[in-house]
Amino acid sequence: MRTYSRRGFLQGALAGTACLAMGSSLASTSGRKPNIVFILVDDLGWSDLGCYGNPFHETPNIDRLAREGMRFTDAYAACPVCSPTRASILCGQYPARLGLTDFIPGHQRPYEHLSVPRNRTQHLPLEMETPAEALRPAGYVCGAFGKWHLGGRDYFPDKQGFDRFVVSGGGRHFQNRTTPDLGLTADDYLTEALTLETERFIEAHREGPFFVWLAHYAVHIPLEARPAMIAKYERKPGPDGGINNAVYAAMVEHVDAGVGRIVAKLRELGLEDDTMVVLTSDNGGLRRMYTGEGPLVTTNAPLRGEKGTLYEGGIRVPLIVRWPGRIAAGRTCDVPVTSVDFYPTLRDAAGLAGDGDQALDGESLLPVLTGARSLKRDAVYWHYPHYHHSRPAGAVREKAWKLIEFYDDHHVELYNLANDIGETNDLAGRKPRRARRLREGLEAWRRSVGAAMPAPNPNHDPARAHEWGRPAR
Repeated sequence: MRTYSRRGFLQGALAGTACLAMGSSLASTSGRKPNIVFILVDDLGWSDLGCYGNPFHETPNIDRLAREGMRFTDAYAACPVCSPTRASILCGQYPARLGLTDFIPGHQRPYEHLSVPRNRTQHLPLEMETPAEALRPAGYVCGAFGKWHLGGRDYFPDKQGFDRFVVSGGGRHFQNRTTPDLGLTADDYLTEALTLETERFIEAHREGPFFVWLAHYAVHIPLEARPAMIAKYERKPGPDGGINNAVYAAMVEHVDAGVGRIVAKLRELGLEDDTMVVLTSDNGGLRRMYTGEGPLVTTNAPLRGEKGTLYEGGIRVPLIVRWPGRIAAGRTCDVPVTSVDFYPTLRDAAGLAGDGDQALDGESLLPVLTGARSLKRDAVYWHYPHYHHSRPAGAVREKAWKLIEFYDDHHVELYNLANDIGETNDLAGRKPRRARRLREGLEAWRRSVGAAMPAPNPNHDPARAHEWGRPAR
């Protein structure tokens, strides 16, 4: 049985150190524009899948997707929480530029050292062009199914270019409330219902081209799964170390089963070779609720940290892209990529000229999907000026080097991820010139995107700094 030993995990998860792919044209062999299926899993950690080395969770369908496509080892969410990353995917901008840096509606610690900025916008602005709005004029039919978390009814997917949508409510995986109402009962599991809606959409628009945005609420808490699946993992011996939560493992497998159904539907309709499938997560895995309450959920080992932090466990995510005949099968890529790259990538895959009219922070990934070993940019950035599982901070990664700056005391930490993926050895003291250069670059980037910064809190009370809520008016 595989274990979470660092050596064994890294051998499995990081096999292959360059993007290796065939350099063939991305034009469809049938001459049609490609269908696109984008699957976003909520809170799925980098270490949660079998193809990333997890020894407990069973994900045969996603593992097959990786074998038949490209698996990225150094893919990132633009934010360590959900709403900003979702917005970054749909508009190609860093959360700091968009002014949406915390989950909607956000939260505060009213007595902490810093008063953190509120989101400038509590929804994805309607003036931002989404992939759906870009693709529809090119003949695409677009469907969005699942979690939205980018604004209320006036900002739902139908206001952003999607022809058909089902938005799920929050709070539960059984008997979930949806808009439009699917009438889900206590026996209906949301992951299965969203998968069925996606299958129906694909079937109805098989003549294509179509774009599907499937955003699962799983594997977000509350932990809920079908009893039979939970029982399976309760009976299964767990590996030494790590967190082997049977309910969470069952939720991961439910998502995997849904991926298998969607790929099977594409195969049944003869659409596999004409469809790009993308699977990723909106942030790193959750270890435990930020309040410190609730069960232990998962481990991000060998990564440090979790959702809500700028350590690798909070921002590094799984990413698999499959497009038979266009992307070589069974390859891995260690080029650092981020969720702001998806918008230009989807435009590029559909053959749309240029990047559109809005300012973009991302780059198309098609070059690395087809053989390039790098992108044009020099660095990737994060700005999370909020309290969550950590303190307000910013970060930059340039090649193997990563710097984190904490905004409360302005100290920095520097890591070489090439030989310290777990961020255990802070090199800031030994590499002061490199740390200073990266910090200056991070500061210049913040200025360039108009990043909102926290400020000293006049109501700071060390005795109550741990409390969550809203500041007194």
